[in-house]
Amino acid sequence: MKASDRLLIGYDYDAWYGYSEKIPVSVDASTKNNTQTLICGMSGSGKSYLTNQYLARICLYGGKESKVYFADFKQDDSFKHLRECPRYYPYDKTIDALDEVYDIMHKRQCGEDESRNFITLVWDEYMANILALLGTEKKKAEAVMHKVSEILMLGRSLAVRLVIACQRPDATAFPTGSRLNFGVIIIVGASHESIYSMLMPKELSEKVGNREFHTGEGVLLWQGAELKFIKVPVIRDERKMNAICVEGLTR
Repeated sequence: MKASDRLLIGYDYDAWYGYSEKIPVSVDASTKNNTQTLICGMSGSGKSYLTNQYLARICLYGGKESKVYFADFKQDDSFKHLRECPRYYPYDKTIDALDEVYDIMHKRQCGEDESRNFITLVWDEYMANILALLGTEKKKAEAVMHKVSEILMLGRSLAVRLVIACQRPDATAFPTGSRLNFGVIIIVGASHESIYSMLMPKELSEKVGNREFHTGEGVLLWQGAELKFIKVPVIRDERKMNAICVEGLTR
């Protein structure tokens, strides 16, 4: 496995607090694995901070041929550095980003496009986006959820990936069991027990036990079977991180 295939998620939580050691927790993000990613966390959990880091690492290690799209439904200041990028899609354009990525996947599926460079759509506040659509345009919302489900189920072999960030990933927004197709699940901050139980097997959610995670701390579930407790690193040079994201959404 190449070093460039690994994406750092954080540091081992127990080693950090028990021994003051920084032991990296990373995932193999090569095309041989399912790296459809779900990032969950309530307000104040550090979810946006983690999403920014995850985006930067995808941009940095994905290679020059890879493309990253960013759908920003909430459009708060967390991602304001991306607003002038050509593949940044604000709250009223998020579905355009999905349509573009979905079209690429289908061209690959039918053989029209034989390339396998990574195509990644990072979608912040996906759940809120779907609920807003359901309240105004139910048929459109259903079509959007169908496309998301298709990418989650078929995207791995075609190098098309979703990174979805939301507070609570209710099954409402993931029809036909598509929520089970995330290979990387990250939950940060103090979360309700119900979020653990909806995203991981009972025997793994029980391992969380009485841990009280604070901002930037939580769990990583890798390929539905491997559970890690993590602490999200603090980035010393946020300008550099933001510049990496801007370059990744522009090239």
